[in-house]
Amino acid sequence: MLTRLKTIVVEKPWGRTDIPIAFGDFGDRRIGEIWFANPAGDEAPIMVKFLFTSERLSIQVHPDDAAAQAAGFPRGKEECWLILSADPGAELGVGLNRETTREALHDAALDGRIVDMIDWRASKTNDFVYNRAGTIHAIGPGLTVVEVQQNVDCTYRLYDYGRPRELHLDEGLKVAHPGPVHDRRDTIVDPHANRMLVSGPHFHLAQLAAPVDRALLEQATGELTFVPLSAGCRVAGEDVNLGEAVLLDDPSAIEIDEGSRALLTWPA
Repeated sequence: MLTRLKTIVVEKPWGRTDIPIAFGDFGDRRIGEIWFANPAGDEAPIMVKFLFTSERLSIQVHPDDAAAQAAGFPRGKEECWLILSADPGAELGVGLNRETTREALHDAALDGRIVDMIDWRASKTNDFVYNRAGTIHAIGPGLTVVEVQQNVDCTYRLYDYGRPRELHLDEGLKVAHPGPVHDRRDTIVDPHANRMLVSGPHFHLAQLAAPVDRALLEQATGELTFVPLSAGCRVAGEDVNLGEAVLLDDPSAIEIDEGSRALLTWPA
């Protein structure tokens, strides 16, 4: 069974006007996000997005399950990023470049010094970064990113470069880790390889390429979300294109042409 997810296109001030045509013709609209609406809505455990950045996004942090549920949310938010394209000099901010205190972070967020406390890492195509809950982070300009995350609308903004949006310093700093963060899952992904990128605790994520590793597919259970990263992807004989995502329950129905690739994700 194949269910095509509704595509939601979101304009953002930090978005881009040069979105690859495979995603659609948006004219001069500044597109920041393309994401996919699961029919289960908020009950769905996983969300997948494409992000297109021309400016730095806000500096933010997400709570873990316990902190989020204490605040009235169904779950916390861990996420990961696969870089699909990166302009020269593109960066991701992941954690801080030194240990500090929450009090010092509070003051630095108020006057903008927090920008210089972020661990800005050079980002290149096929970099993969896992962003644990509590990690202070930001996405820089010049990037096209596919993001897989726990499905919850819970983001605590610490600094937003003067944009007129609400900040959440008290909530954010309460859950933030005030120091450097490195995750063992961070890596560089061979676009031609089958590889398990995330194995819990909140979701599983695999990259698939031709020939598809059937042993890897055998690990995929429950409701599966299939997201092509190129042309040449099919499910049960139906083309699924870049810019689309589908739900399925039989991973053996996936076909990928030589030189193509896709992501497959499912709940842990």
